[in-house]
Amino acid sequence: MNPVLRIACTLAPLLLGACALQSPPAAVSANSPAQWFAPLPAQAGSAGLPHNGALTDLSQWWQQQGDPLLVELIAAAQAVSPTVATARSRIEQARAARVTAGAALLPSLDASASASRGRSQQPTGPGPAPVTTTTQTGLQASWEIDVFGGRLAGRDAAGERLAGAQAQWHDARVSVAAEVANQYYSLRTCRRLVAVTQSDAASRGETARLSGLSTGAGFTAPATDALARASAAEASGRATQQRAQCELDLKALVALTGLAEPDIRQKVVAAPDLPAQPAMFLIADVPASALAQRPDVFSAERDVAAASADVGSAQAERYPRLSLSGSVGSARFRAGGVTTTLDTWSIGPLTLSLPLFDGGRRAADVQAAEARYEEAAALYRARVRQAVREVEEALVTLQSTAAREGDAQTARAGYRASFTGTEARYRNGLASLVELEDARRVQLSAETALVTLQRERLAAWVALYRAMGGGWTPALDGPARASALTPTPTAAAAR
Repeated sequence: MNPVLRIACTLAPLLLGACALQSPPAAVSANSPAQWFAPLPAQAGSAGLPHNGALTDLSQWWQQQGDPLLVELIAAAQAVSPTVATARSRIEQARAARVTAGAALLPSLDASASASRGRSQQPTGPGPAPVTTTTQTGLQASWEIDVFGGRLAGRDAAGERLAGAQAQWHDARVSVAAEVANQYYSLRTCRRLVAVTQSDAASRGETARLSGLSTGAGFTAPATDALARASAAEASGRATQQRAQCELDLKALVALTGLAEPDIRQKVVAAPDLPAQPAMFLIADVPASALAQRPDVFSAERDVAAASADVGSAQAERYPRLSLSGSVGSARFRAGGVTTTLDTWSIGPLTLSLPLFDGGRRAADVQAAEARYEEAAALYRARVRQAVREVEEALVTLQSTAAREGDAQTARAGYRASFTGTEARYRNGLASLVELEDARRVQLSAETALVTLQRERLAAWVALYRAMGGGWTPALDGPARASALTPTPTAAAAR
């Protein structure tokens, strides 16, 4: 029988068996809800995708806040963040792994060259043996034919992991931006609280001064004067503590951005006190629309596809391997003034390797790959549930803070008016110091509650921004593409 036909007959049942190779689904359902159940915050216009469907607007959200310092701090933090650097390194590693996996599908070609010079003792004949010079060059080629698609599945898995690594890089940038924004808003809020506590301390100090004069004149009891002085000291300590907290927030911002502390301090002092926007961006009605914008969910989905391809690659290892090799060579021998040249070439052998017994190793590899696939699918579903939870929680907080802000404004105005009236009555001798201090305490509590509530609302917007993926889409496939959407600190400061 013809050798080629014999090989074909041998491979026929194996090729038919390859048709039975079935990898698990590359995509799994997450069973996400069809709509948001949390109340939506009050927004102008109709609900839709962020910034009416323009995802690049969400990715430029920080630039649209009208605070160039915040944009500059975020850009600086992303430039020095070890988290972003690690994610960028993983992209390069995944890209190299994809090249390696793709190379396994192609033939390999190696070149060799050698030269030697020597003399061998002849057993017979007169005179010394001639000196022999030998030079050789050659090319060796080998190719493992991917009969069952194992190498192709490995390349597909590497490609999926590269896409996931690129998405994780965007997720790292979004996380750093959110962290810097929260720290920056915390510092700005702290400075507002410093103004509140210093005003309160000045008011109490003035009351203590007047009380001391009155006590010295014999019109006020020493116990009342002691209460006024204690209240002033308490307020002064509170203001000192608040200033210390601002210093801690500033140093945290310095650590995040890597910028010089005097520079940040000067810019924070000069930054205008911008009012918070009532609605910074719109959200999607359907969770799937939001989840498509989350790089971590996309990366988890790519992990599932990669694990599916790994199962197919492990299954292919249980089947025969077919490889082909060949070589081209040239050898030159020179001895005693005579040169001999020998050129050779060969194709083959065509080698068929049949796995017969491996102690269950290949079967165990398939089981391990299937277990990793199940793990990746479970992690993907958990990531989707977590994403839905984060959006829902941010929506609840936004709705709650929006509903409470009006009441907080009314309470502050009322308690401020009450304190003003009580202070006037106290100065005219119609109210006691205890009444004045009680009114002052309630007013301070209302002022602090309003500032804290506004800070909570800003934090909820940042949380929703992060939960929505920060404007990322699969089209943003790496650092080079995303850098076009991220201004440098210099450009940001010029805005």
